[in-house]
Amino acid sequence: MAYATLDQLSERFGEQMLVQLTDRASPPAGAIDASVVTRALADTDAMIDGYLAGRYVLPLAETPDLLTDLALTIAIYKLHTFAPDPKIEKDYELALKSLRDIAAGTIRLNVAGLEPAASGNSGVVTNDRERPLTEQTLKGYI
Repeated sequence: MAYATLDQLSERFGEQMLVQLTDRASPPAGAIDASVVTRALADTDAMIDGYLAGRYVLPLAETPDLLTDLALTIAIYKLHTFAPDPKIEKDYELALKSLRDIAAGTIRLNVAGLEPAASGNSGVVTNDRERPLTEQTLKGYI
């Protein structure tokens, strides 16, 4: 399932930026290379699926806006062949943190998910030794 599209990338980051990041032809063609964008989006989808697996049933029936936002942020970072702008790098780090929070269950998506496995216990379980109170064990106190 695609979490983001080329059109969404163009809308958010601008066509000019995508041309600069994807036009790797020699001499430059002056256009967006769709195959480079498709590869970055596929890598992004695989990364997001890795974080969602085990918590949500994949593929998702619908893409939540949060995942689209995270996918766009990760994809634009992946399109950079050299060091990205500090804002893009910071946004990428925050996107990864959000994915870790989704995987941990701190952030919940409004989609069908798997129920975490129950431990079978409903309370605190302790396993400490018995402490019989006898004259011998209380020697010095009595």
